[in-house]
Amino acid sequence: MFLRHNFARVWSIAPTTLVSLEMGYISSVMVTELLSPPVAPYQSIEHIRPSILPGIQKLCLSVDYITDTMISTITNNINCLTHLDLRDSPITEPRLAFDLTNAGIQQINLHGRLKHLSLVRSQEIFPAYFKRVNDLGILLMADRCSDMESICLGGFCQVTDTGFRTILHSCSKIFKLRIYHGPHLTDLVFHDIAATSLTLTHVSLRWCNLLTNHGVARLVSNGNLSVLDLRDCRNIGDDALRTISNLSELKALLIDGSDISDMGLSHLSKGAMRSLVSLSIRGCKRLTDNCISFLFDESSNSELRELDLSNIPNLSDAGILLLAKRRIPLLELRMRQCPLISDTSIMVLASMKVDEEGWYGSSLRLLDLYNCGGITQLSFQWLKKPYFPRLRWLGVSSSVSRDVLDALSRNRPFLHIVFHGEELGMTGQWDNSDDLYMHDYDEVDELEQWLEGENEGDEDIQEAENNADPML
Repeated sequence: MFLRHNFARVWSIAPTTLVSLEMGYISSVMVTELLSPPVAPYQSIEHIRPSILPGIQKLCLSVDYITDTMISTITNNINCLTHLDLRDSPITEPRLAFDLTNAGIQQINLHGRLKHLSLVRSQEIFPAYFKRVNDLGILLMADRCSDMESICLGGFCQVTDTGFRTILHSCSKIFKLRIYHGPHLTDLVFHDIAATSLTLTHVSLRWCNLLTNHGVARLVSNGNLSVLDLRDCRNIGDDALRTISNLSELKALLIDGSDISDMGLSHLSKGAMRSLVSLSIRGCKRLTDNCISFLFDESSNSELRELDLSNIPNLSDAGILLLAKRRIPLLELRMRQCPLISDTSIMVLASMKVDEEGWYGSSLRLLDLYNCGGITQLSFQWLKKPYFPRLRWLGVSSSVSRDVLDALSRNRPFLHIVFHGEELGMTGQWDNSDDLYMHDYDEVDELEQWLEGENEGDEDIQEAENNADPML
């Protein structure tokens, strides 16, 4: 965050060769001041100095309000822009002067160089939407976006199927489409998608509750999809999984909060499961322990490396035992807020070998146990050496004894322990769906150090556990 009185001094040292700028928070007024060329009194238009950042190609800003004035300033003063990512989080309903309207959105891409566009209004603080942009605004914007490759629109509550279909039919080069909080988006958006020349590889339709199985079937007729995000689309069910299973190149599937069942997941095991690297079924309330056996049959040779089983009320230790028996070499496993998960699951995972020569629990890099109902201090016996030697991220509940956490931190200095409920492994607020199944971890390999005989610190954990409350 930049304070206004220090703003000019900070940007006076910005190099003119700067091509990419990302800012975690800045007000829209300051953005306008930053990018507007200075004008002295009575100065002729021919002698106005150029923008302070003339070479910017990628601009990612988190602001208080996305406004027409800010959009106009960005468009008119950054001629080389190819990547624009704007996100706001209003604390109140924006007034007209502090909002985006049809007049402002049609100013986007005046120079025709933009390839990637993201406009998102977050509902984290206040349930605000872009209420002054409708289908007409999207239509006017789409006229300038024929060469766009990636478009993300979040919070456009007045845009209907007409506006969204305009994007699909006007932007023939688009391969990444993301729409968040589209309350008027229905199956009709994809009714005639087969008639277009689109080659979509990444599609995200979050909080689009009018989308049904029929719309998903139309969408996946585009067989090039590698990332499909349908989180919080409540009307998606088993029939959608049947069609999704035909996607032979699918790498990441996120269907959190949908109406799928154990039997529905069996469709994936017959097709897409062979290529999937990342799967999230968080918050799918109908699922039980049987979903594991349906996903991973005895003959499966799964490529899966990331699995999110969080917030599934009926998932128990029995399901994790089934998972361990399949010996899937997972790198990331999330089980947060599963009330039936207990110490037994941790013991099972710690004892699992993905192959006969491997170390116990050796593949896991991330393990999220936040707010699991049956986790006690006994679990920390299984988080010590030699178990989980490659673990880098661990999520636990805030009720865990601080002495136990401190002892574990000293014992495993490369382990990031999170206990306030934060999502693990998240490194920034910008759109990262390209990296849903591509994560980098620390280069230091704890397993190698352990093999060299570094065993100090176990006594600290044992002492802390003895002094801690038995229930965590």
